[in-house]
Amino acid sequence: MKSFLRGYCGISARLMVRLKREPMGITKNGLHVIVTQTLSAGDVVRIRMPDDRKQPEPEDRLLSVVYEDEDLLIIDKPANMPMYPAPGHDRDSLANAVAAYHLRRNERLAFRPVYRLDKDTTGLVVLAKNPYCAARLAGNIEKEYMAICEGEFSGSGTIDVPIALKEGHTIQRTVTPCGESAVTHWRVLCTGRGYTFVSFRIETGRTHQIRVHMSHFGHPLAGDDLYGGHLEFLSRQALHCTNIHFVHPVSGQDRRFTCALPNDMKKLLEWSGMVK
Repeated sequence: MKSFLRGYCGISARLMVRLKREPMGITKNGLHVIVTQTLSAGDVVRIRMPDDRKQPEPEDRLLSVVYEDEDLLIIDKPANMPMYPAPGHDRDSLANAVAAYHLRRNERLAFRPVYRLDKDTTGLVVLAKNPYCAARLAGNIEKEYMAICEGEFSGSGTIDVPIALKEGHTIQRTVTPCGESAVTHWRVLCTGRGYTFVSFRIETGRTHQIRVHMSHFGHPLAGDDLYGGHLEFLSRQALHCTNIHFVHPVSGQDRRFTCALPNDMKKLLEWSGMVK
């Protein structure tokens, strides 16, 4: 039983400990069992997820729900919304808004983003409703980002240079040989009037990775004044998580989701002639 749950099902050691303490946490053919029991072909194993003990403070804010089922919630996150409460954003984070969303449905669930987006980065965020789904999806979601970069360039390529916190700073990152490995694949979609529309796929998820890599490449994101971009058209970095792909951790189904670019990026693309 233990090797089945840990190996085949991918249940973490921490969750296994919690399931052992949960009444009817692990059952075989409807009967409570311990993990040393033997499994046979045809046995039906079920796990009962422990109730979440900690939830963020709820705060009603408009949320754009892309998809929801018993295990996952996918949100199209707007700009100017951090993932977690932070100074200056004590109650208007995504965590606060999602807590209020669940509360309206008489659910009390912890906030479990499978990955994070910067405060001003928009697009798809996957939230797991239980620790099992969070663990199964961690590092297993393919994401495509789209950004508008300053300057015109063409083609495609890979930026493979390490990133670390910039000395003397608490937020800003920089390229340095002493940093953590960071790999970004880029592909130009179109150009116009001094801007380039680019698709990105990342192998690693370092903080500010695309923003730092493109600044290092000489083409910072429009609106990203932290890394050399200008605020002429946008007051935030022009970066959007537009497509995701993953295998559903419970159903095993192949799932793909997409969301449209936000209006500020659309307007810049229209002004530059890259879209009509």
